[in-house]
Amino acid sequence: MLNISRNNVEKKVSFEGFKSLVMSEPSDQSKKRVRVMLWFLLGTVLFIFLPWTQNVRSNGYVTALRPDQRPQTVHSIIAGRIEKWYVSEGDYVSKGDTILLISEIKDDYFDPQLLERTQLQVDAKVLSAKSYEQKVKAQQMQIDALRSNNILRKEQATNRLRMAELKVTSDSIRFEQAKVNFSIGEQQLQRAEELLEKGLRSLTDFETRKLRFQEVQANLIASENNLLSSRNELIAAQIELNAIDNDFRDRVAKAESEMYSAMSSQFDSEAAATKLSNQFTNYEFRTGFRHILAPQDGYITQAIQVGIGETIKEGAQILSILPADAQLAVEMFVEPVDLPLLRPGNKVRFIFDGWPAIVFSGWPQLSNGTFGGKVVAIDNFAGPNNKYRVLVVEDPEEDPWPYALKIGSGADGIALLNDVPIWYEIWRQLNGFPADYYTRKEKLANKDNK
Repeated sequence: MLNISRNNVEKKVSFEGFKSLVMSEPSDQSKKRVRVMLWFLLGTVLFIFLPWTQNVRSNGYVTALRPDQRPQTVHSIIAGRIEKWYVSEGDYVSKGDTILLISEIKDDYFDPQLLERTQLQVDAKVLSAKSYEQKVKAQQMQIDALRSNNILRKEQATNRLRMAELKVTSDSIRFEQAKVNFSIGEQQLQRAEELLEKGLRSLTDFETRKLRFQEVQANLIASENNLLSSRNELIAAQIELNAIDNDFRDRVAKAESEMYSAMSSQFDSEAAATKLSNQFTNYEFRTGFRHILAPQDGYITQAIQVGIGETIKEGAQILSILPADAQLAVEMFVEPVDLPLLRPGNKVRFIFDGWPAIVFSGWPQLSNGTFGGKVVAIDNFAGPNNKYRVLVVEDPEEDPWPYALKIGSGADGIALLNDVPIWYEIWRQLNGFPADYYTRKEKLANKDNK
């Protein structure tokens, strides 16, 4: 730059009247502005290289992590009429405490002695089944006795058959002997008649021989008659032996028929007793359902059915209960375009309703009044609002969430993603590019693979 103050013309000519020329000469203030501008540019360059935390911001509300710890409604299992309330809204109840008493409105259960009379029916059917059981045992004993008796009768009939066979053999021998005697007697009678004709025998001797022959002939006829009688007895013994089995089968079939009839009646009685026992158990449980009990420890929040004498249907909602000591979580809803950026384990910062906070989205470490969280679950389908639900729990590495935080409180969530330079984030925002999908570690791994 030309230094006018050192121009030789300055010694000869005065420039005090040339205001424009005087204004062009550098002053101390201009030099300060240039230095400030240079430092500002240098600071800006350094600033754009500072780390910036990418984030996805979404609103949500406080809920419970486990489904059984979330607010629930208590239903009535049976239809009934409200008789008495034992609690008020806001009361703390323990599991099993009686909340409400209802009475029956169906005529099938009006009888105050329904359980006792049903038990009597059960006992009667059980005794009936036992009596049929005893009858079955008696029939079985009768069948066993018939089998034993049949064995003895068959042995007796077999012995009779054997005796008849031996008697037939004995009578046949006697008959053969009688035939031999008859043949000898006939020959002797012929010889005696010849000797009588020759005069060698007297008539008395001949008549005596004739009488003896008549006895032999009668003995032959008697022996043959005895043989035929023995054969008839043998046939009768065989018939009796065969009839024993037939008679046994007939008696056993009759006894078994009666036994099976008794067994059928026994099974029918047992089935009826089981059905009545089931009915008695149902009545007993139904009686217990008249008292509406607290399903778990919690606080009564809202009574849906109110008043005394009001009737309610089966499965009707009676009241809502808020479980105590629930593990809190936050339900966030993110846009589909931001869903691929979130994974279980991602860090989240929350601003809860009622707790003031100063938030720097890109520098969460500078934020004040926020609370840390960690993603534990992400839905695989969009909800009615066309957003995906993300469950976030308290981060154990951060300060605990406020003690007074309740289910249903609003929460403004900031899901923390990758750390990138500020210039990169400005460039991304200007071009409308999404945030980084991968962590810094995954980027390095992909770089090594390439």
